[in-house]
Amino acid sequence: MSAWPIGVFASIDAGLGVKLEVAKELGVPTIQLHAPHASSRTPARAQEFLAKLKSYGITLTAVFGGFKGESYADIPTVVKTVGLVPAETRAARTKEMKEISDFAKLLGCPVVALHVGFVPHDRNDPLYKDVLAVTREVCDHCKANGQALHLETGQETAEGLLQFIGDVQRDNLFVNFDPANMILYGSGEPIAALKKVGKYVRSIHCKDGTWAKHPGKEWGCEVPLGQGDVGMYNYLHTLKEIGYTGPLTIEREIPQEPERQKAEISHAVNLLTALREKLL
Repeated sequence: MSAWPIGVFASIDAGLGVKLEVAKELGVPTIQLHAPHASSRTPARAQEFLAKLKSYGITLTAVFGGFKGESYADIPTVVKTVGLVPAETRAARTKEMKEISDFAKLLGCPVVALHVGFVPHDRNDPLYKDVLAVTREVCDHCKANGQALHLETGQETAEGLLQFIGDVQRDNLFVNFDPANMILYGSGEPIAALKKVGKYVRSIHCKDGTWAKHPGKEWGCEVPLGQGDVGMYNYLHTLKEIGYTGPLTIEREIPQEPERQKAEISHAVNLLTALREKLL
């Protein structure tokens, strides 16, 4: 596959991604998959899904974990509900993340990814040590399945992410870089952050957003690709600078409006195709 194949975030039965049929209609050669419900994570469903991918000529590049009870309603709610950080759901979600890794193995997919949640900044915080331990546990399970684990950016600054990855001390831990999340969470200017974490970036999202009036205290706003503050030309130019050649995976999180979602993703495909031709 040539550098920068275009992709889209997709789902089988639930989640934020478009249906596989929509990915086919959009003509994209790659997808990242939002992990399906436990009832769909079976060998039979895996075979069925792989057959469909093959017939559509689509390559699966990552399987994303997500959990029941997660809410992105506002930043304090994200802190309380997302990823492996919240103590009351951590054990069950760690078990589920391992099951998602096993399902990804059935699909022959070498990458599993997730939002780990808000990692405390203070290395001496007991919660920081707990999150390190659980991330190591998931990394080791993925490694046994021949997989890398990608942490999606957003909640941490680039410096915080680098510190955390260094402290986890696992050679299969990398970054899924989402520039819009840096803006939405107010965690840093995305192009500068990308340059800092570049050596760990193994997958990316193409998503756009605008800064909140009070970044870090309230949400920024997700907008169609090319209409926000990321700067798509600069983003791709920087990806080229850091030597990233993997998929450009479009994520547009408006599943409640499927027609608009499809139209905006189609526009994003055209925009990225034009930029790709200019830059490669």
